[in-house]
Amino acid sequence: MNIYILTSGKYGSRIVNHIAKSFSSSIVGIHEVPEDLPEFIEDVTGYMPDNLPEADLVIAVGLNGDINLLASLVAEGTGAKSIIISVHDPKGMPPGLMQEIKDSAMGKVIVFAKPFCILTPMGDPFIDEFAGKLGKPVMEIEFDDFVKSVTVIRDAPCGCTSFIAEELVGTPVEEAEHVADIKFHNYPCQASMSLDRNLGDTILHVAGYLSKEAVRRALGFSMKSAVVDLETCNTEGEECDHLCVDSCPQVKVGVDTILINEDNKAVIDPASCGCCEQCLDECPYGSIEIVKQKFDLKKKEV
Repeated sequence: MNIYILTSGKYGSRIVNHIAKSFSSSIVGIHEVPEDLPEFIEDVTGYMPDNLPEADLVIAVGLNGDINLLASLVAEGTGAKSIIISVHDPKGMPPGLMQEIKDSAMGKVIVFAKPFCILTPMGDPFIDEFAGKLGKPVMEIEFDDFVKSVTVIRDAPCGCTSFIAEELVGTPVEEAEHVADIKFHNYPCQASMSLDRNLGDTILHVAGYLSKEAVRRALGFSMKSAVVDLETCNTEGEECDHLCVDSCPQVKVGVDTILINEDNKAVIDPASCGCCEQCLDECPYGSIEIVKQKFDLKKKEV
């Protein structure tokens, strides 16, 4: 697989450096885009790189605004049929621009990864090869009362998962989830802390939820989650309309954190719940609360 990367700023540099650790022999070109470009650009062709090599996958990281349109142009120039665009700031990828990029990339497979660490295999051979190593975090943890060792199966594209893994060793096992959250912020994640109105949360927070989920699934339990009172949950009520599902930031990025079960009741997955309390605020019946206890998790295939 040949990869061509468009990058800009500190966010882009960190991710490119980490991609190179796993795919150094696959990278056929890196083009640095100026960081101080305006959000709206009438014609992005003036920023096209010269002498494009053949590539299978184009990755854009750290770009903001209209300059993201370069991704489809570079894919056309390199012959790539697959594109990944990392979305780290809500101001940098409004819905209208996303649709314009999709329209300009007809015949190509394009993924907008918001955040980049939500990426998982999705059926495209080149995106799947990349996402097999970098994307949504996956770990294996050996433990007794303490974390003995951590193996990273799939790292976040920025390298955050590897950092957390090193810091977890020696941690009391029931504190690992909380420690992972602290270490995520210590790394630190460089995604935006600005509110993403489409998510109802920040992209940085969602990235943190994904890191915490990896630790919980590796341990087989969670120590904190939102929980639905099935006795008072009334999804058939006029006031409900599944507001808990619609408000969950994790659901909005494609994680099955809140589902409606066979009894038409909302059920929250304690592995992926970010405890953001959005669902608590939206439930018209007050049927959801945050519970601190040990939740055993079902084994989930990667």
